[in-house]
Amino acid sequence: MGLFDKKYCDICGEKIGLLGNRKLEDGNLCKNCAKKLSPFFSERRASTVEEIKQQLMYREENKKQLAFFNPTHIIGSDKKVYIDESARKFIVTSSSNWRESNPDIIEISQVTSCNVDIEEDRDEIKQTDSQGNKISYNPPRYKYEYEFNVEITVNSPWFTTIKFELTKFGDRPDSRYTDLYRDYERQADELKRALMPGIYGGAQFGQQYQQQNFNQQYQQPVQQPTQSTGMWVCPSCGTNNTGKFCQNCGTGQPQVNTYQQAARTFRCDKCGWMPADNSNPPKFCPQCGDVFDFNDMN
Repeated sequence: MGLFDKKYCDICGEKIGLLGNRKLEDGNLCKNCAKKLSPFFSERRASTVEEIKQQLMYREENKKQLAFFNPTHIIGSDKKVYIDESARKFIVTSSSNWRESNPDIIEISQVTSCNVDIEEDRDEIKQTDSQGNKISYNPPRYKYEYEFNVEITVNSPWFTTIKFELTKFGDRPDSRYTDLYRDYERQADELKRALMPGIYGGAQFGQQYQQQNFNQQYQQPVQQPTQSTGMWVCPSCGTNNTGKFCQNCGTGQPQVNTYQQAARTFRCDKCGWMPADNSNPPKFCPQCGDVFDFNDMN
């Protein structure tokens, strides 16, 4: 047969148009039949015509079973995991009309692993000098972006791995110490609990669990300020002082009661570094170079 001879789909029998052929191990597949395969299936070239026919039969049955799939919990942003807790099944899809898009229904008992990898992307922030050249700050400053990537392995005859991003492209966390980052950590923990209950202790959805988990993981111990020096930082200009008025701008020393003083801490909102002496915070974080001001107070 020549390169440009007409080909026919070995599944549906229809003629395959130019550039529309999808090669199988022992035949040809048209693009319309290929679209019906599982989105997680990646072994098409190594599959026989008979194996593709069997998978398409499974996909038709899967579509019928979606009518009885009732998700009770949803995890994720662009691509979501819909979990039917009573039936102990789940689907993974980015389609809002998921019944029509026919995502694979997977038994939780089929899951063999569920891992979440947090990828940090760091880009240096530079300044422009008098000559118009881009130069580094001293110390260097960076902007961060965190991507939560999920990999689920399953025991299925059609596919073994499901990979997707839990975070939302264009709205990824820019710090490990933001509510957004912590929310994705919570979602990752919930996902592992739901899909691997024997290892991670089972799913515990709801506000009570979320608050308890947040308190256990993220509350920071309060650091006591140094009382012996009597030093305070001017809230207007940032100058260190020991008298009642700022030696640089004349602002009076803030009146802070004992409770407020004990609870007053500083933390870098980019890398989480905290000074040992809260009465004398630096202007820039010594770890990442981010501006370290009174807005970083917790």
